[in-house]
Amino acid sequence: MSAEVDAGRDSAEARLHVDGVAMVRLLGAQDRLLTTLEKQYPLASVHVRGNDISITGDPAQVEAAKRLIEELLVMVRDGHDLSPVEVASSARIIQSGTSPADVLSQAILTAKGKSIRPKTLGQKQYVDAIDQNTIVFGIGPAGTGKTYLAMAKAVQALQRKEVNRIILSRPAIEAGERLGYLPGTLTDKIDPYLRPLYDALNEMMDPELVPKLLASGTIEVAPLAYMRGRTLNDSFIVLDEAQNTTPEQMKMFLTRLGFGSRMVVTGDITQIDLPTSASGLRLVTRVLDGIDDIHFSRLTSDDVVRHSLVGRIVDAYTEYDARKQADHYEREQAREFANRAERRTGVPRDHLPKRR
Repeated sequence: MSAEVDAGRDSAEARLHVDGVAMVRLLGAQDRLLTTLEKQYPLASVHVRGNDISITGDPAQVEAAKRLIEELLVMVRDGHDLSPVEVASSARIIQSGTSPADVLSQAILTAKGKSIRPKTLGQKQYVDAIDQNTIVFGIGPAGTGKTYLAMAKAVQALQRKEVNRIILSRPAIEAGERLGYLPGTLTDKIDPYLRPLYDALNEMMDPELVPKLLASGTIEVAPLAYMRGRTLNDSFIVLDEAQNTTPEQMKMFLTRLGFGSRMVVTGDITQIDLPTSASGLRLVTRVLDGIDDIHFSRLTSDDVVRHSLVGRIVDAYTEYDARKQADHYEREQAREFANRAERRTGVPRDHLPKRR
């Protein structure tokens, strides 16, 4: 690849020639990746003719777009199949002064011809935290890969013989619905709650091997209630949907930790399905914050790797919740003002002038 930049006072042009790479891998089917790149830099225009790419427009955005294309080319040459999520994420990583090729090229597993790897800077920091700490909490909205990456690290640890077994757990809490009495055995009743964990396992391992590992106890998928009274040694333990644990359940789970074990606890504190709002995950962020060898990774909408709409949905709900909390605070302040005035004057608050 060769590149050059011509800069004027108000505009600039960069030209790149790409060698040894099929342009469809860089630009995407129907130029989807090119469209994503252009959205990152609205003040720059990208034109492609054959293997030649020219970028014109605002000098800063032209330079950033050129750097992004160069980083994407490194990733493609390393065998990385790009997606729109990774193009957008790479643009944000460049803004932070880091190389996307360095951040996003670390494969955790290769399963069924597909590499499982971090796709955002937040995910890379989360995966690194799992390597460096005994207990890691992955907290963030839906679609940020917090459970999927934790399970990939668990499978990797088992394959490397760093642990002797994997234990995957979830609290069996209904998400707002009343499912009634489910038919079948106890296993039949709890399987729907654990199905996402089985699905992820089958994506990461040979589907014929998974039943054998489950039967031998090398992999255990169980509801949280089954953890009570146990000590879990030489294990990689993942607790999913932890926002639906009570404070007592969270303490019970964390104290199962045995020698040679690691724990990852994942959840989204904005999606609590408990009858009351007393979430063990919400409380533990205050109780254990600052303790050595325990790390809290907080993922955001920038780390969502599902459809781009998911990130915008997460942001919209976050803004709504912030407004609702602000309104609640104002009402509480007005009520406290009225109470103080009533105690001071003895006049019932209904007769006080309204606070403006």
